[in-house]
Amino acid sequence: MRLHVIARGKIGRSPEAELVDRYVKRIAWPFKLTELPDTGGTLPDPLTPSRDVLLDERGKQLSSEEFAALLGKWRDEGVRETRFLIGAADGHGEAGRARADLLIGFGAMTWPHMMARAMVAEQLWRATSILAGHPYHRSG
Repeated sequence: MRLHVIARGKIGRSPEAELVDRYVKRIAWPFKLTELPDTGGTLPDPLTPSRDVLLDERGKQLSSEEFAALLGKWRDEGVRETRFLIGAADGHGEAGRARADLLIGFGAMTWPHMMARAMVAEQLWRATSILAGHPYHRSG
């Protein structure tokens, strides 16, 4: 299953970009990163079947183990691509939230969207390492 992060805005050369790259290089699953302008632009067509996960402050709070289990379940069900959509500074509109398969949040605090990229990259690395039985994740 391909993991596809679709983010609004350009991260450029920055400490956040270096952090994203650090985790992306560790992910053994197929991975793609797409940047869109802050407004406009067209979402790339997904591989089907697919799932869309929006990062949203009102989203469901998942533990790393729950997140890994969900990705593993989708993979085992034949989902070819899971897309993680990160909005611009104002987030996602109601229509986007309504179309999503899942809304997830990284806590009640608001995070800069550039940091959200690094956080989702780390959680994707963590989830895939949990599924592979890698010792990176230490639960408990």
